[in-house]
Parts: sequence; C-alpha cells; structure tokens
Amino acid sequence: MIISEKFPRYTGFNPLVPVWCLTPDSKGSFHRFFDTSAVSPSGRYVAVLQMPQEDRLPEPGETASIAVIDLHTGEERIAASTRGWEPQLGANINWGPTDEKLYYNDVDTAIWEPVCIELNLLTGQKRSLEGGIYKISPDGQTIISACMKRMRRTQFGYGVMVPDVFVPRNTGFPDDDGLYATDVQTGNRELLVSLRQIVEQAQPAIDWERYAGGECYGFHCKFNPQGDRLIFTMRWFKSDEEQPWNMLHKQALKFWVLTMKPDGSDIHVAVGPEQWDKGGHHINWFPDGRRLSMNLCLDGDKQLCLVQVNEDGTELVKITEAVPGSGHPTVHPNGRHMLTDAYEKENVAFDDGSVPLRFIDLENGTEELAVRIPVGNPVTSVTPVLRVDPHPAWAPDQRHVVFNGYVDGTRRVFIADFGPLLK
Repeated sequence: MIISEKFPRYTGFNPLVPVWCLTPDSKGSFHRFFDTSAVSPSGRYVAVLQMPQEDRLPEPGETASIAVIDLHTGEERIAASTRGWEPQLGANINWGPTDEKLYYNDVDTAIWEPVCIELNLLTGQKRSLEGGIYKISPDGQTIISACMKRMRRTQFGYGVMVPDVFVPRNTGFPDDDGLYATDVQTGNRELLVSLRQIVEQAQPAIDWERYAGGECYGFHCKFNPQGDRLIFTMRWFKSDEEQPWNMLHKQALKFWVLTMKPDGSDIHVAVGPEQWDKGGHHINWFPDGRRLSMNLCLDGDKQLCLVQVNEDGTELVKITEAVPGSGHPTVHPNGRHMLTDAYEKENVAFDDGSVPLRFIDLENGTEELAVRIPVGNPVTSVTPVLRVDPHPAWAPDQRHVVFNGYVDGTRRVFIADFGPLLK
C-alpha cells in the first residue's frame, strides 16, 4: 500500500508501528466500524464521514459530508452529502467489491424514510436503493440491515435520524420488523426474516412467552468473510415510558446473538441473554466464518474475557487466558494475532483520555501496545453517544489498520502499518 508523504506522521506516545493522520486539515472525521474496511478494495482510497458539528447530536435532516481520501496523492475530496447518519457509525459507509462503488445511508426527508445510496465514484452517478444499509455482502450483491429508524429505541448513534413521530414502536416480537435484505441489482428490499419468525425457529429455542410483554428490536448484522452466513443481534427491554429511547443507557437490555444462512434459514442462538447478562460486547466473525469472537464475562468476577463460540452456540470458551478483553476485537486471518482497542473508561485504558491499540499474540499469550491514541472528547461528559471509539479495522491487505482518534480538538482518522508486528 502506498501512503503519500503529504500525510503527517502521528508520533504521540512513540507508537511501535508507523502511523499517519489521514485528515490533518479536516474536522469531525471518522470511519465506520471495526468490522468494515474504510480502505477501498484496491488499497488506494479511504472513505470517511465528516460531521458538520461535534458538540451535539444531529438533527433530523442535518447534512454531513462523505469524503474520499487518495492514499497515493494525499488529496481529499467531498464525494457526497448525506442526511442519514449518526455519530457512532456515521452513514454506515461500505465499499462495493471494487473501487467504483460506494454505498451509504441517506434519508428521503419528504417521507422521512431511510434509503441506501449507490455512488459511482468514476461517473458521479447516484442510485437510490430501498431501505438503509448496515453491511453489504462480500460479493456486493446483497445489503442487510435492521430498521435504521428503530435503532434509536435501544441505542443512539448507529442508525439514521428522523423525527420521533416517524419511528415505529414494536410490541413483543412483531412479524413486520426484523432483518431486511436489499437486492443491489434491482434496488428492492424485503423482510428477510421477522423477529417473530426468529423466536419461533431459532435453536436452541427462545422462550418467547417470557419476553412477550416487552419490546424487541434488531441491531447489528454482518456477513462472514465467505458470505455464506451472517450474524444478527436482537435487543429486548420492558418499559412503561410513553416513548422509550436509548434504553441501553437507562436499563439493562436482553441480548441475543443469532447466526443464519443468507436466506434467513437455519437460525441458531450463538449467545443468549443468560450468558450476556454477565457482561459482554462486540461480536465479530473469525476469519474461518464458522466461529465468533467477542468480549464476554465467563466467570463470576465480571472480568471481560476474549472468547470464541461456534456459529450454533456450542463450544463457548476463552480464546486466551493471558490477557483481558476490551474494546472491539478482531482476529487476524493468520489466526495467531488479535487486534483490539478499549473504551476510555475500561481498565486497560489510560487516565489521560487515551486508549491503547492492543496487538495480541494468541500463540505466546502476550500483547504489545502498538499505538496509544487520545479519544477524550470533552462533550461526552454531557452526551456519551458522542464518544470517540478507535474502531480499529484491517485494510484489505490485512497489514494496515484504520482507526479513529480525538487529536488537537477534533475527530481525526489515522492509518497504521502493522507489518513490523506481523513478521
């Protein structure tokens, strides 16, 4: 991968690997998530969202910019604008199978409905697809998402903003909401599998009557690297509020991690509430596409562990006993190394508003502090959803890593070359 000399080096806290700032002249920039490459398939471009302001939540209809950065030349250009974004995952920007197509959320403000925009970066042509986008399949043919409007019921930051009156509310496990799939070729969306179908078909069986009195919503979803299986998460709560919002930060939710085939069949509970209630977060696929990794408390001491579990929920075990879990972990395709970050308040973080990018050798049971990056954003004390998470994500070359930070008073995006540590 060629990285232009125009990008300034980040040298804070003496990183073990070369690090460059990709947005030195832009404010409010961040990339999507730890399971998504911000780098284009060829390794030449990086796509980021740029917030119009950083000190409050977005208003419905407020516009943010999508910038494309040329790693070879150091040039940045605004490729599009969007009204379909929030401050954690932005507009859920996804690259297609080539550098030609970029996909992201927008909102049709005439009817306050989310849409997915396909942007041809070569011609500038845009095409609107039904529904929103959370993840695109590896072959670029299918887009999946939960209801982007409903996400704010359980947690702010991950969907799109529309006026509250346009956000549906679920009762129990409805048959008209769940996991949606959009055919990229036709642009048409369908309800792939409803929440009711999931609780009726999942194995091991879900005691749906126990939760019938509350509200259930879909949230994360992601394809495995092979494209033949996907993860979908459900969140449940019971509330007497007239209009419940952001319930993750008000009370304990019940979580299910489900896996299924891309057609919505063969549904399995990989991790259920009885396990997640002990504490946990952030699921991802192993490179083999058959196991899942996540942070989870397995013992009684509330210590987050790095764990793995099979797609059908069997063989839930610690990946390593040597180091604790934190942040957003991913297993490198070599199977030996794991990369994760930390939340600002987790035990492995520092007390000055900076957090580590932890490079873990699973074979030797050791870890190295590859990069230490500031994330402390003063407004998070008032609005926690505006926190800055690094979300370290491997580039397609499986050597470089893109991550977020909060440096010199604004959100910035960085890229690091982990080649020296992968040898």
